[in-house]
Amino acid sequence: MTETPLNEAELAALRAYDTPTICNALEIVCPERRNFGFTTETLICSFPELAPMVGYARTATIRSMEKPAKDGNAMTADRVAYYRYVEEGHGPSIMIIQDVDSRTGAASWWGEVHSAVHQALGCLGVVTNGAVRDLDMIADGFQLISGTVVPSHAWVHLVSHGEPVDVCGMLTHSGDLVHADRHGAVIIPHEAAREVPAAAELCMRREAPILAACKEPGFSANVMERVLREAKEIH
Repeated sequence: MTETPLNEAELAALRAYDTPTICNALEIVCPERRNFGFTTETLICSFPELAPMVGYARTATIRSMEKPAKDGNAMTADRVAYYRYVEEGHGPSIMIIQDVDSRTGAASWWGEVHSAVHQALGCLGVVTNGAVRDLDMIADGFQLISGTVVPSHAWVHLVSHGEPVDVCGMLTHSGDLVHADRHGAVIIPHEAAREVPAAAELCMRREAPILAACKEPGFSANVMERVLREAKEIH
C-alpha cells in the first residue's frame, strides 16, 4: 500500500457503519466492485456486540489435520517470523487466515493465548474460514469471525504468511483495508476509503423516505413508485 494510512478519526468514521452499509457505499464509490471483494459464505461472529473492526490485513494460511513435517526449531522460527510480520506495517491490523486443509475448521489456531498475543501486537481480531475456541477466555475486545467453533488445536500450524488468501470468497492481499462485523467482511479500496462515509450517509438518506412511507397508513405500490422516484433525486 502506497497511500497514506487512515488516521484514527478516519477509521472511526468507517466503524460507525455496519458492514452491509459499507458494501452499499462501495456500490457508489467503486461500482466496478459490486460483485466481489467481500465474504460470500456464512461465518460465525463470536462477539456480535463488539463494534465493527476496521484495519489493515495481515494474511496467513494454516493446516491442522496432519503433523507438520518441519522439526520444532524450524516451526519456532516460522512462528517468530510470522509474529514479526503481524506487528509490522500500518495498523491497526486484522488477521485474515485461510485454513487450507481439505477438511477446514477441524482445529483452531485461535484461543486464549493467541488472542492475547495478537492483541498485544496491535491486532483487532480475525476473519477465517477455520476454527476458534476458548470463547470465555479470549482477550477482551478481540473479535473472532470464523467458519467453525471447536475444542481442539490438533496439529495446527502455519503454512505461510504474507501471501494472498481466499477466505470465504474474499481474496485478500496483505495490507488491504478490511471492514468486518457479524455479517462478514469487505475490502475497502484504500484510494476510495475516505469517500466511503459520505457515500454511506447518502445511502441512508435515500433509504429513509422508503422506510418512513412503509409505516404510513395507506401504503401501496403506487406510493412505493413515487417514493422510489423521490429517492433517486436525493444527492
